[in-house]
Amino acid sequence: MQSSDLLTFVTEKIEDMKGRDLVTLDVAKKSSFADYMLVCSGNSKRHVISIAQSLVIECRAAGVEALGVEGNDIGEWSLVDLGDIIVHIMTDDTRDQYQLEQLWE
Repeated sequence: MQSSDLLTFVTEKIEDMKGRDLVTLDVAKKSSFADYMLVCSGNSKRHVISIAQSLVIECRAAGVEALGVEGNDIGEWSLVDLGDIIVHIMTDDTRDQYQLEQLWE
């Protein structure tokens, strides 16, 4: 799946799981490890974990295997590495603390 198609697919799946405040960052010119970074919020630790798990399952069903998943044991921040796309799912407090959007703009 092409990066743009995968981006659309992932965005739809996050929205289906009620991920909030989704921001898409084009990091292709700033990094060599990904083309896009998606940052979104979950309502609770359990919601963050659920979004990440659902995203991995939906991607696998579409033929895209996640290269890695981090943070699901704690739930304040989950990272799903899909190769060209890195997805950060965070609680509001964690998102406010790290401010990834400002870091990568």
